[in-house]
Amino acid sequence: MNSALFWIGFHLLIILLLVIDLGIFQGKTKELRFKQACLHSVFWIVLALFFNFLIYYVLGAESALQFLTGYLIEKSLSVDNLFLFLFLFMHFHISEHNQHKVLYWGIIGALILRISLILTGVALVDRFHWLYYSLGAFLIVTGFHFALQSQQRKKDPTLSLSFRFFKKVLPIEENEGTGKFFVKKRGHWKVTTLFVVLLLIETTDIIFALDSIPAIFAITTDPFIVYTSNVFAILGLRSHYFVLAGSLSKLYYYKFGLAAILIFVGGKMVLANAIEISVLISLFVIIAILALTIVCSLMRIRMKRA
Repeated sequence: MNSALFWIGFHLLIILLLVIDLGIFQGKTKELRFKQACLHSVFWIVLALFFNFLIYYVLGAESALQFLTGYLIEKSLSVDNLFLFLFLFMHFHISEHNQHKVLYWGIIGALILRISLILTGVALVDRFHWLYYSLGAFLIVTGFHFALQSQQRKKDPTLSLSFRFFKKVLPIEENEGTGKFFVKKRGHWKVTTLFVVLLLIETTDIIFALDSIPAIFAITTDPFIVYTSNVFAILGLRSHYFVLAGSLSKLYYYKFGLAAILIFVGGKMVLANAIEISVLISLFVIIAILALTIVCSLMRIRMKRA
């Protein structure tokens, strides 16, 4: 969908929603309670479904089905980001009060980064079609990596290349606990640990996008559908985090489910010329994988309690 009207209208809607949801109702530093987070999560999901209905009404059933499938892929893969957020916040001892602030600006940054990555990716795939199959192979490898690494403990983020780079080039005030991103010490401006955590989240979001954006290319390469499904998946992340933060560790088999989704969509891309899998079948397969992993995780919890 290349109509400028669709792009302009969508961004005006998103800006309005961000101002209302993040700027006015909640403020930039207010904690998001569990009940509020649940209501906001439902709000973003219902809004995405309503937008899906608009796509159906304006662009037709095929585009609507592509959006719904893409949204479900992005939403399921985004949960892996929540595991990372939780780990970073716990490791750096970020309070719930400041977690909201980091997630607020993290979402803004992710939205800006995504549109450039998506438009670049679509242009490259359209021009160099062999990249489509290469991305499919990349997703298969990533899926197996997810499955093999899912039970390993997280590494210390202070040992990562990103953190070491930021520590080398930025003047960091590590013991600053005021909740600010920047502080002035002895006449010199320094960044706080809170700002470093924000940079780590933005850096890992780029890495995450390298997995999630190619995954939706298995469904469609329409930049409008790819971008809007990504945006709606990202917009609900902050609320989802506060809903799921206490229960993420219970989703024991979830990463295996994500691995299966990546392998499935990667295989769909690699075998596109030999086997045609409709968007509707892809949607059913993804829903079945998610349902199976959640049910298995709940059964594991029940068996451990017995």
